[in-house]
Amino acid sequence: MADTKERKLPAPAISPETQAYWDAAGKGKLLVKKCTSCGEAHHYPRPICPFCFSDKTEWTEASGKGTIYSFSVMRRAPVPYAMAYVTLAEGPRMVTNIVDCDFDKLKCDQPVKLVFKPTDGGPPLPMFTPA
Repeated sequence: MADTKERKLPAPAISPETQAYWDAAGKGKLLVKKCTSCGEAHHYPRPICPFCFSDKTEWTEASGKGTIYSFSVMRRAPVPYAMAYVTLAEGPRMVTNIVDCDFDKLKCDQPVKLVFKPTDGGPPLPMFTPA
């Protein structure tokens, strides 16, 4: 079982557009953007809707629940890790890590839940673990 406790995670780059996202992460909350013009939720945080190109977007708190859409285990790294696309219950997919589990038991469509992992001097990173 590989775990992010075994390696230092670099702090994320924070911009004015993502400040609210990282502030919420520091409080244990995952935010997604939702377009008030077309109603679609999206992730990664950005001010323009990727569906209709409106600038009428707002932050909404995600439930922290999702399913694995696809994943890959990087076993040749000094500390093995699992990268994944997770489909959030709110609809968008996000690139993330799957942590605190046996990588050999991961599968697509598996339910996962949000966890936050500390970084080296920055806000924690949202990741997922099997539910």
